[in-house]
Amino acid sequence: MLLNLNIIDLAVVDALDLDLEPGMSVLTGETGAGKSILLTALGLALGDRADSGYVRPNSKRAEVNLEFDLSQAPVVKNWLAEKELDDDGQCLVRRTISEDGRSKAYINNRPVNLQILQALSRQLVEIHGQHAHLTLLDKEEQRLLLDDFAQNQALLEKLNSCHQNWKLSQKSLQQMLKAGTDQAEREELLRYQLEELQQLDLENFDYQALADEHNKLANLEQILSVGQQQLDILYDNDQQSVTQMLGHCIHAIGELTTYANEMSEVSDLLTSAEIQIGEAAQQLRRFLENQEADPQQLIRLENQIGIVQNLSRKHKTTPEELPKLAAQLATELDNINHSSERIESLTLDCEKLLKQYQQLANELSASRSRAGSELQQRISDTIKELGMPHGEFVVKITPDQNTEPQRNGTDTIEFLVSTNPGLPAKPLAKVASGGELSRISLAIQVTTSTDKTTPTMIFDEVDSGIGGGIAEIVGQKLRRLSKNRQVLCVTHLPQVASQAHQHLFVAKNQHAAVTSSTVRQLSHEERVDEVARMLGGVTITENTLAHAREMLEIGKIN
Repeated sequence: MLLNLNIIDLAVVDALDLDLEPGMSVLTGETGAGKSILLTALGLALGDRADSGYVRPNSKRAEVNLEFDLSQAPVVKNWLAEKELDDDGQCLVRRTISEDGRSKAYINNRPVNLQILQALSRQLVEIHGQHAHLTLLDKEEQRLLLDDFAQNQALLEKLNSCHQNWKLSQKSLQQMLKAGTDQAEREELLRYQLEELQQLDLENFDYQALADEHNKLANLEQILSVGQQQLDILYDNDQQSVTQMLGHCIHAIGELTTYANEMSEVSDLLTSAEIQIGEAAQQLRRFLENQEADPQQLIRLENQIGIVQNLSRKHKTTPEELPKLAAQLATELDNINHSSERIESLTLDCEKLLKQYQQLANELSASRSRAGSELQQRISDTIKELGMPHGEFVVKITPDQNTEPQRNGTDTIEFLVSTNPGLPAKPLAKVASGGELSRISLAIQVTTSTDKTTPTMIFDEVDSGIGGGIAEIVGQKLRRLSKNRQVLCVTHLPQVASQAHQHLFVAKNQHAAVTSSTVRQLSHEERVDEVARMLGGVTITENTLAHAREMLEIGKIN
């Protein structure tokens, strides 16, 4: 559950440190006091999109911190351990937003990306917004609600994985079948291109070595001329070679060592140099002696390089990539030669995957049918309690007429309702009024929430559009829902507020230079005054206060 919410410089909140308790907590206050910013802060900390508009004026950044108790959430503990984000059983979530709109997220003081943060958030908090009744009209949202209630997530993953594999196999099969129509022309072209490339002796093809050899032969005359000149300078010139002059130096320095021992090191270095120059001269001599001009070889190399460059231009690639290109062409040719076997193999794969998909789809349909019967009964019972005595909720599951596998199964799911006896059930958008739709939405949210393991549930004015005794029933249901989880509810209804275990009051301070909102927990007497305010008008009478006390006493009993 959520233990603490800490906000710094976020919109109208200057600084807030709010401790939350188990059970049901309500947030109340005048319209515009800033109740929504608390939910905005929670949403940001849990991975909603951020921008610089959330940063309080004249502040460098906004910050939201959440602290969760995981003692009753072993699944979340294991998840954190798997991600190496655990820290002695605690769970601290932090989100910062800078004035330029950039944001950072942390779990237990370790930086994480938004995907990781959102994956954790889905396991900790579930938020039901005040516009949930509008999304309820979407058929995909209806399917999601039914599948969540039926706990079909694992089955859906298997089915959608099978569907994806079938699509890929089917696409490959269709491509091969289509390719078969112009297969002969393509095969002839591939064979011709391969024959062209194979004249390069691809197994031993080394373009760089070929270019290097051509470069040496083309410049052999210069190599021999310059090489012989340097050999004469180094060794062969009897009058003034490097070796001869170095010998004189060594002899002269050697005589000096008689007078100065320090010259021995110089003499040793010169001797080493003489040896190395002699070896270099010998190696240069052997190289020059082994070189022989071969005009025919030069012509052959020039022809071969010309062929390589022409093929490179033709295939729009580099000379070094020609062997790789030949391998690709050979693979494609092999695929064409074995296309009948591949078509047969792909056909069998498609049939196997289709059979597997149909089996999974049948399992999914059966699960939806069982869950749909239970869900429609539960919601029908709940909407009767919420002031629709003749209301009947129907989960209609119709087999899809599409013969091909579809994502999420072969069922069309639609929620229907009948609000008057004797009338057939019709789609929500065609039957339910705005107030009825709000009550049906609330019934669905409360009904489906009882089977979920999310430790904290937040309801943002989901009770709008109802009042009187129905509002009291809504409050009772939310209080019962909080017996095994934490429930946080934003409300304007005293009937709901009086059912809470903890009452938080949001107020706006407009006396400061910049408007700010504050939140504080109300004492019992303060709760009486707040419920009375929500009940009454401008003037709060003793009767109003007495009614508020009575509502709070009744709330304790439920």
